[in-house]
Amino acid sequence: MSKRVFSGRLLRPLAIGLMASLFAASGVAAQTDCGLCEREVVINGDLAACFLERYGEISRGADATVVVDLSDCTTRGIVEALPGPDAGPEPDTMFMVSQEQLECLKRKLEDPNLVLDPAAKIDLESCG
Repeated sequence: MSKRVFSGRLLRPLAIGLMASLFAASGVAAQTDCGLCEREVVINGDLAACFLERYGEISRGADATVVVDLSDCTTRGIVEALPGPDAGPEPDTMFMVSQEQLECLKRKLEDPNLVLDPAAKIDLESCG
C-alpha cells in the first residue's frame, strides 16, 4: 500500500466524521470549549459561495461544535489543472468549528474586500 493512502489529508475527513459521531453520542458537543476546532480555514471563492448558500442549513440545529462538510461543493467531472508553484495551500472542504467561529466565518466571507481566489486563509482565532 502506498504511504499516500495514510496521508493526513486523506485521513482528516474520516477523523472529523468519527469525532462528530462521538460528540453527538456523548454530548461533548454541548461544551463551549472546542479543542478540536480549527484555528484557520483555507477557502476559495467557490467553496465560500457554497458555504454562504448553505449557512442556514449548516447552522440550524447545530450544537456548540459544528462539522462543516463542503466536499460535495467541489467541481466534479472536470479535471483541474495541476497547481502551480504559487498556488498556495489547498482549500479545506471539511472542518470543525465552534458555533461562534461558524458565525464569524460567515461574517468574514461576506466582506466584499476579501480576496478568495486562488484561496484565502481565514483566521478563526479571533472568533471566540
